[in-house]
Amino acid sequence: MALMPRLRQLIRRQPTSTIGARRPTTSGRRGDTVHEDALRAMLADDPNDARAFQALAEIVRRRAADAHVPDDPLAAPVDEQEVQRAADLAVWSLAEELAGNPRGWYPLVELGRLSVDEDLDGALRRFATATDRDPTGQALAESVVGLRESGHAVDALGLGIGHWRTREHVPEVGRQLVLAALDADRVADARNHLDALAAHPDSDAVKAMTPELERAITQREQSTGR
Repeated sequence: MALMPRLRQLIRRQPTSTIGARRPTTSGRRGDTVHEDALRAMLADDPNDARAFQALAEIVRRRAADAHVPDDPLAAPVDEQEVQRAADLAVWSLAEELAGNPRGWYPLVELGRLSVDEDLDGALRRFATATDRDPTGQALAESVVGLRESGHAVDALGLGIGHWRTREHVPEVGRQLVLAALDADRVADARNHLDALAAHPDSDAVKAMTPELERAITQREQSTGR
């Protein structure tokens, strides 16, 4: 079964109030309980703490995978795809729980990444909502990266162009848009985005990233004769 329908089906089977919650267990790693509680406290304070989210996601992913490993050595072999789906569901549930915080943009970006291959429209909505929640532009930069890495450079450009506030957002947004334009083979757009980035007030940050971007654009221009 495809990931997205499987996720929706499994999520509907469990009460939303327990999504991603720690469950009592007599097995597993003893250190996880205290660590998980600490990470949840950190994320309650800042739902966009990427390091805390990834650490907690690893715990819930591992727990979900362990639950599919039978104690009986004579049991049927483990279905690795089923284990992966269970782990993805655990992270999905955690991200959905944290995305309920109106300040939480990072969990929405993670939901977008998880869904982009199966539900591009839904992923774009999640990326857009994350972007709207974050005035710094970091969510937009992360969303553009997620789309680029999944092979949707044109959609990354569309999202970026529609939301980029050149002078207010972090310079990384402009950098990612230049790279997305090159991924989409839109060399002229890449040049325009680099020129626009020059207007950012953080001139030191822009100066640091400009040589790399200039080289990438020039190489593409030379290879295409544009």
